[in-house]
Amino acid sequence: MKPGNIRTQKKLGGGAVYDIGIYCINAARYLFRAEPLEVSAYMLKTDTKRFREVDALTSAMMLFPENRIASFTCSFDSADVATYSVIGTKGKLWLKMAYEYASDIFMEVAVGEKKQQRTYEKRDQFGAELVYFSDCVLNDKKPEPSGEEGLADVRIIRAILESARTHRPVKIPRLVKRTRPSREQEISRPPIKEPELVNTEAPSQE
Repeated sequence: MKPGNIRTQKKLGGGAVYDIGIYCINAARYLFRAEPLEVSAYMLKTDTKRFREVDALTSAMMLFPENRIASFTCSFDSADVATYSVIGTKGKLWLKMAYEYASDIFMEVAVGEKKQQRTYEKRDQFGAELVYFSDCVLNDKKPEPSGEEGLADVRIIRAILESARTHRPVKIPRLVKRTRPSREQEISRPPIKEPELVNTEAPSQE
């Protein structure tokens, strides 16, 4: 992450937890189909020049109802990792490249000594989002995820920021969410091919 990148500017909503931690929060909320009750977090500025306004790295733990805990670490200043694991009483699930959209996703599920593996092929996620949102506009339907979903995420992120600032756990006011995204909404589109660049360079995430 180069100095001056918009992701390093606080006024533009920069920082590791806002930019990439949100995906980890979503993953936990979708998995548990519940909202966290309390969070604890730490934030680091690994380079005071590049990250003087925002966090370079955030680690957080979220307490969910029914004795469930989700934890994550997101960073602008570490090697590229995008793994996701779920550990239960009888088995575990592991995803490699879980948060990426530009590559295949590899999954392994183990229950006792039995293991199953599966690869989900790369596909066009943005195309599916555009198809769904266009349908909502044309047919006057409320999209899900909605603005309320975004608000639920922001409440958690702000609690994480507060916990990191005070070095204390922060409780989150109860939120009853009656509607959640479901598999019925799934829209699949094949991956798009890289266009040939004409008199320009490829966009950079640095």
